[in-house]
Amino acid sequence: MPAQPGIDFPGVGTGLAILRDGRLLLYRRARPPESGHWNIVGGKVDHMERSAQACRREAEEETGLTIGSVEFLTMSEHVFESEGHHWLSVIYQTRDFAGEARVTEPEKLPEFGWFTLNDLPSPLSRFASDAVRSLKATSASHPA
Repeated sequence: MPAQPGIDFPGVGTGLAILRDGRLLLYRRARPPESGHWNIVGGKVDHMERSAQACRREAEEETGLTIGSVEFLTMSEHVFESEGHHWLSVIYQTRDFAGEARVTEPEKLPEFGWFTLNDLPSPLSRFASDAVRSLKATSASHPA
C-alpha cells in the first residue's frame, strides 16, 4: 500500500469557511480525524494542485454548491496523536457561491447546518475552531 498523507507523513489539506447571511456552513464528520465533530468542508491538496483550487474542488464535491472566488483566511496545523494523523491546512473563506448545500457524501459527512459564529454546534473540530477564531478576529477589526 502506498504511503498515505496525514498518516505516513504530514498531509497538506485545505478548508473553506462558507458564509451566508452571517452563518457558517458546517458538516458533521463521520471519519477520523475527529469523527463526530463539526467541521468546515475541505480535504487534501493533490500533488501539483494549488490549495485555493483544492478548497474549491473539495467544497463543491462535499456540498453540491458552485464556489466562486475564495480568499485566504488562516493556516492551521494539528497533530492528532491518538488517531495517528498530522495535517497542515490552508483555510480560505467565501461568500461567493451558488446553489443550496446538501449531503453529497453521507458516508463521510452525514449532516450539515448553517450556524452563527456565536452559536456553534459541539464538538467543533480543531480546524473549524481555527477558522472561527480568524473569522471573529477579521470581523472585529473590520466591522460591517
